Amino acid sequence: MPFPQMIKNLGVGIAEAQYALDKVSIRIAQMMSGHKLNADGEMEKDDTALIVLKEGESGVSLLALGFTPTFYQFVESYISIKMDMRFQEDRDLSLSAEVKGRYSTGFTNVSAAVNASYSQKYQFEASGSSELRTKLVTVPVPVIFESRLQALLKEDTGS
Repeated sequence: MPFPQMIKNLGVGIAEAQYALDKVSIRIAQMMSGHKLNADGEMEKDDTALIVLKEGESGVSLLALGFTPTFYQFVESYISIKMDMRFQEDRDLSLSAEVKGRYSTGFTNVSAAVNASYSQKYQFEASGSSELRTKLVTVPVPVIFESRLQALLKEDTGS
């Protein structure tokens, strides 16, 4: 994969992961406020998510008790690519010749033997490795989000 494509994939992957993390944190905040999404995708009160502190009293949400959802953020990413390539070529040529002759009364007998061999060998090796690291840290709840949640809690309690 070309290096620019790796960088693009890393960036898009982090953005998609950040979106998913934020979405989960918002869902947790909704649950902690004592609400849930109904089948129509609208928020509705969920008494099962409220905590009853004293018998006979109405339940209190986790947000009203001071709990807040955790939000995460990617703060650092690192890519390392290592590649090693080797190419080797070996050639081997060997020749041998042998000539024998014999003379006998009026006749000459000559024989020749020739041996030849040729070899060529190619060797190619490639290896590579890559490392991808990213750092994820918790961040405070966005101030405007927390303010909006507090306003919603006041509306619910009628204060």
